[in-house]
Amino acid sequence: MANPHWRLVLNGKSAGDDAVREAVTALRETGIVLDVRVTWERGDAQRIVGEAVEAGVACVIAGGGDGTLGDVAAALAGHDAAADALPSLGLIPLGTANDFAVAAGIPPGPLEALQSVRDWPATPMDLLRVDVEGARHWCANLISGGFGTEVTVETDEGLKRLLGGLAYLVTGIARVGRVEPTVARVLGDGFARDGAFLALGIGNGRQAGGGRVLCPDAFIDDGLLDVTVIPELSGEVATGVATLLREGRRAALEQVAERARLREVRVEAPEPITLNLDGEPLRARWFQIACVPGRLRMHLPSGSPLLGG
Repeated sequence: MANPHWRLVLNGKSAGDDAVREAVTALRETGIVLDVRVTWERGDAQRIVGEAVEAGVACVIAGGGDGTLGDVAAALAGHDAAADALPSLGLIPLGTANDFAVAAGIPPGPLEALQSVRDWPATPMDLLRVDVEGARHWCANLISGGFGTEVTVETDEGLKRLLGGLAYLVTGIARVGRVEPTVARVLGDGFARDGAFLALGIGNGRQAGGGRVLCPDAFIDDGLLDVTVIPELSGEVATGVATLLREGRRAALEQVAERARLREVRVEAPEPITLNLDGEPLRARWFQIACVPGRLRMHLPSGSPLLGG
């Protein structure tokens, strides 16, 4: 029987990582045929994954952060084939935040992550399909919007890290009092919200932006979107929530968060807004977002918090 054939799609930023080289060598010594392809510019992941599908590769591994995972998952999902006819998906978390890997329980070390791909079975995984003004996109982890997304897009890396947590975001807003909320309608079956919000999360996964847990109860195998809206806070409400957060009572967010579980949701705005898809900003006036059950198969631990939906 032929040895398994895998392909690693490695983000160019990690091409010189010695730990990755050692992990690849170790896996090859176990008999796995592991090719490495490095991305350099936009579109590389799609091309590399397309070549892997044509070659009949059994597993495609994303080596990078949430953006690389999203690119590889989108490239796989773009093929007109069922999940069991496509290569399975693995992940070596090599990004700055690795939000999906952290939430899923994937080991942070390259060797441990590769060994886990080998040892864990591939399980069905939902994806988020996003139609925007005539174009189709895919999202593996989480779609986020609102003040945190605008900050992430527009500020330098130091400030992004500073505003990584949603708790700090809300506290900061309450203190400075000058942040403009995002205005949009969020519509789904039995759910309608029209007005301003500070943060929006539409989850397959649970967190984004370096640990902002926007969809704490999301699963990637339940066929549903988890929608969280943090509304605009004003006056005594903002001050009260900020005080509770400073005291370490994160449950304060539950007092203001509006949540729903939906198969599909539409976000509409009077002016273009930015939503962040797996780290990639997308700006438009409307977004039609659907959960596609079991679109891919991914190697995840059987006890992963993201499984069980």
